[in-house]
Amino acid sequence: MVEPVETRRLGQQGLEVSALGLGCMGMSEFYGTADEGEAIATIHRALELGITFLDTADMYGPFTNEQLVGKAIADRRDQVVLATKFGNMRGEQGEWLGINGSPEYVRSACEASLKRLGVETIDLYYQHRVDLETPIEETVGAMAELVQEGKVRFLGLSEAAAATIRRAHAIHPISALQTEYSLWTRDPEPEILPTVRELEIGFVAYSPLGRGFFSGRFRSVDDFEETDFRRRGPRFQEENLRQNLALVEEVEALAAEKDVTPAQLALAWVLSRGDDIVPIPGTKRRSFLEENAAAVEVELTGEELERLERAFPVGVAAGDRYPDMSTVNR
Repeated sequence: MVEPVETRRLGQQGLEVSALGLGCMGMSEFYGTADEGEAIATIHRALELGITFLDTADMYGPFTNEQLVGKAIADRRDQVVLATKFGNMRGEQGEWLGINGSPEYVRSACEASLKRLGVETIDLYYQHRVDLETPIEETVGAMAELVQEGKVRFLGLSEAAAATIRRAHAIHPISALQTEYSLWTRDPEPEILPTVRELEIGFVAYSPLGRGFFSGRFRSVDDFEETDFRRRGPRFQEENLRQNLALVEEVEALAAEKDVTPAQLALAWVLSRGDDIVPIPGTKRRSFLEENAAAVEVELTGEELERLERAFPVGVAAGDRYPDMSTVNR
């Protein structure tokens, strides 16, 4: 029996979410074959477990992931803290059209997301990637207007640099920054985390399981379906993968000692980094969701944390996070 997940506060504006969220991206794209029925059942099971913080974006699908989430929560909107994002433009055929943070686009993207989700208000609205052609002040100014109009409750940024976060927060309070964070992606620690903590902004950790790496299910790039974007990921290529698998052995060993799964251990580590951090592991199956949910009960001792610290210093993973890193940390 899994206990209901506790809550954590993101920022100082009143946003309270489950300590563990659910990333919905893979239910529609990027992680192989989609199964809408199982995806909706997974969202419903998450709500039963107290995982009420759902994360989507207009570009996932593209567009279809918001529709899926909207369908799943249509009769239980009051149980959900709903987050979505704008800024990465894609066409109907999935083509990439660049990054857009112009005020006009902010408004049109929000209106489209509201319609696809079938809701009147988005709880947390992120700029998915920073548009270097539009001053962040203009983008956040347009987002702030959506708050004033009641279309959005709280504002967030994703993969933004420290200086950008400061500029944005000066225009309108930012409640959450979403960035990749896990045992093998500790890049936010030197500058990003200190900045958001100084400004009292919450931190949402996406890919807290290293894109499924800490599940222990993947030993070769051939373990991924042809449509799985991880087949092109630098960290999953032959030489990098060999080095990274050696890192996972330490997680697997400690997990075995504690009688938990490697994924639960990796999630417990992220949860231990502070009450202002909320990981949002993505999954499209109920079995993995339940496994992830149980991670909130895993406690790590000081000795165990030191052991993981030695095994996973900042920058230890072999390979970049993305084939093209030009759109992150801007």
